[in-house]
Amino acid sequence: MNRTVVSAFVLTALVAGALAPVRCFGEESSQLPAKATKELSPELLALLAQKHMPKHSPILVRVFKEESELEVWKQDTTGHFQILKTYPICRWSGDLGPKMHEGDRQAPEGFYTITPELMNPNSNYYLAINTGFPNSFDKANDRDGSFLMVHGDCWSSGCYAMTDEQMGEIYSLARDSFLGQPSFQIQAYPFRLTPQNLARHRTSPNMAFWTMLKIGNDHFETTHLEPKVDVCDRQYVFDAQDLPNASKKPGVFDPTGKCPSFVVNPKIARRALDKERADQVEYTKLVKDDVPVAPIYSGLDGGMNQVFRARLPGRIIPLAMVLPTGSLELPQMPPIPWVDNDGSAANKFFGGLFKSKSFSQRHVASTDLRTQEDGANPATSPTVTPATKSAPAE
Repeated sequence: MNRTVVSAFVLTALVAGALAPVRCFGEESSQLPAKATKELSPELLALLAQKHMPKHSPILVRVFKEESELEVWKQDTTGHFQILKTYPICRWSGDLGPKMHEGDRQAPEGFYTITPELMNPNSNYYLAINTGFPNSFDKANDRDGSFLMVHGDCWSSGCYAMTDEQMGEIYSLARDSFLGQPSFQIQAYPFRLTPQNLARHRTSPNMAFWTMLKIGNDHFETTHLEPKVDVCDRQYVFDAQDLPNASKKPGVFDPTGKCPSFVVNPKIARRALDKERADQVEYTKLVKDDVPVAPIYSGLDGGMNQVFRARLPGRIIPLAMVLPTGSLELPQMPPIPWVDNDGSAANKFFGGLFKSKSFSQRHVASTDLRTQEDGANPATSPTVTPATKSAPAE
C-alpha cells in the first residue's frame, strides 16, 4: 500500500477503536458522529502548510486562566513546536489555583498527558478531551476529582469550555496528531508566568505551586520542545536524566517517594536557568517598586475571554471575594436567574455553599450545585441549566 492509503487506514482504525466514548460524557455508540471525523478546514490546512507543520505532526496545548486563552502548538519540520493558533476560552470556572477536591468547581492546573482513550466523540457538550485529572502529582498530593474536560457548549463546572466551532477544530487537530505521537501534553496555568504576573500575585498562597509550574513553562519556552515530566517527593520534575556513567539501575520516580539521583538535560537546563535569572531580576525590581497586588480571590466564579463577555453576560456569576488581608466579604448578589432539573437553584446554592469538602477562604465559591444528565459526573456537569439557553457563540 502507498503511504497515503496506509495513513488513511491507520487513522480510520485509530478513530474507530482508540477514540471510544469516555463513560458518563457520551452515549454508547458503534458509529462515530460526523463532528468527530470532520476534516480540517481548507483555511487551517493552508495555515499548516504556511508554517511548515505536517498535518499529523505532534501538538501541545497550553491553557491560561486569567487571560482566558488556549494555545495549540504544533511541531514543524525542524522538530520544534511553534504556535499554530490561539483560541479565546468561552468559559472556565473556579478561581486561579489548582483543583483540590471533587465539587470545588476549580479547573485544573498542571501538566497532563492526553492519550486517545481520553478523547470523547460522543460528549453531551459537543466534543470533549478529558485532561486525565487527577494525574500522578495530583494523587500524590491527595487531590481528587474526575471528568475535568476541555469541551464545547460554553458551559463549565471545573472544565475549560470552548464554543462548538472551536472545539471541533481543536478536537480534529488532536485526533490527527495521534498519527505522529502516542499522546500529547496539556499545560494548564493560572496566567502567563511572566515576572509582571507573578509580582501581581505574589501574596497568593499558591505561589510555591506556580513557581514549580514555571520551571516546566521555562523549559518549554526556551526550547520549544515538550518537557519530559516526572513526579517524585510530591513535586513535578522536568527533563530529568540518569546520572552520567551511573552503574546503578535507572532511577525510579515514585510520586510519593524520595526523588532518585538525576540530572536535568544540560542543554535544556542552561537555557531555562538563564531565563529564570533574568525573570528573577525583573520580578525583584517590580516588588521593590511595589507593583499593585491582585486580590487573592477574583470575586467571580471563573472567567471568559473578553470577546465573549458582551455577547454572553449572564455566564459570569459573582460569588464572594477574599481580600488580600484574608477577610471575607460577601457582595450584594443579584437574583439567580437559573433553574435546574429540580426547580429553583437558590436553595441548593445557599445550602451547598458552606458544605463543600474543600471549603476554605480560598474556595468560598465552592458549591454543591449539580445536575445529572445521562449519568454525567456531577463535579463537571454544568452547575445549572439556564431557563433560556443561548446558542453557542460563533
